[in-house]
Amino acid sequence: MSAVAFVGLGNMGGPMAANLVAAGHEVVGFDLVPDALTRAERSGVRVASSAADAVSGVDVVITMLPGGRHLLDAYRGAEGVDGGLLAAARPGTLFVDCSTVDVADARAANASAVEAGHRAVDAPVSGGVSGAEAGTLTFMVGAEADDLPVAEPLLSAMAGRVVHCGGPGGGQAAKICNNMVLGASMLAVSEAFVLGERLGLTHQALFDVMSTASGQCWSLTTYCPVPGPVPTSPANNDYKPGFAARLMAKDLGLAMSALEQTGVDARIGGRAAEVYRAFADALDGEPRDFSAIVETVRERSRPEA
Repeated sequence: MSAVAFVGLGNMGGPMAANLVAAGHEVVGFDLVPDALTRAERSGVRVASSAADAVSGVDVVITMLPGGRHLLDAYRGAEGVDGGLLAAARPGTLFVDCSTVDVADARAANASAVEAGHRAVDAPVSGGVSGAEAGTLTFMVGAEADDLPVAEPLLSAMAGRVVHCGGPGGGQAAKICNNMVLGASMLAVSEAFVLGERLGLTHQALFDVMSTASGQCWSLTTYCPVPGPVPTSPANNDYKPGFAARLMAKDLGLAMSALEQTGVDARIGGRAAEVYRAFADALDGEPRDFSAIVETVRERSRPEA
């Protein structure tokens, strides 16, 4: 079993670290939020006094951070601060980043780790908080071939599936492509349900048709945006976030950046990004699941005659 440092113990990182503990790994963790540390400690994670303290002496460092700037600052040390995680870790440590960041930032983080004498992979996840808690996440891994066998056993303790997507940055590339489809499909499913309401269809009747017909997709069958058909979906829990709207807006923004860099004409993805950015901005920090976009579709629709 490995000695693992886990930096970033929030809604995703906390249960992921707990699953590593349950699998028999020795996990030391750090987070800037005291409540996150308390929850992690209850699950068997040994709490460190700082991120640097957490990573010293371990075999593997896993990070789950809000964005690319946070990741690079954590690795290299923030401006005006000496060192960082790369300086604090012993030579040859494997760094595994599970954050969702820009492909360029992922590759920059990897290069910084290698330059500092370490190994690094990017391994963003899909599956949300429920997947993190159940240990059924999908990991999309960007790694050199020699590093994958070291990372895979740890990822498997938190995963339903681990997919090698290529070299450094490959995991992030797969993640933003996947989430562009997710955002667009949730918007389409939400619009279909509102249209069905206007045409006199019950949610259950429309679900029963679409879930076994050509409209079938994850946004419908696993994460249905209206109450009733899928009891475990956030729609049946007042849209408490499993995957927050602000995170969807962020991920679609990363996709848009990649589209601009590559010159791909993605009009549907672009429109989904605009809709979710406006939705997240209107929430003004209120924690709402991204499937609550169905409420915005209703609100913006023309009043019935």
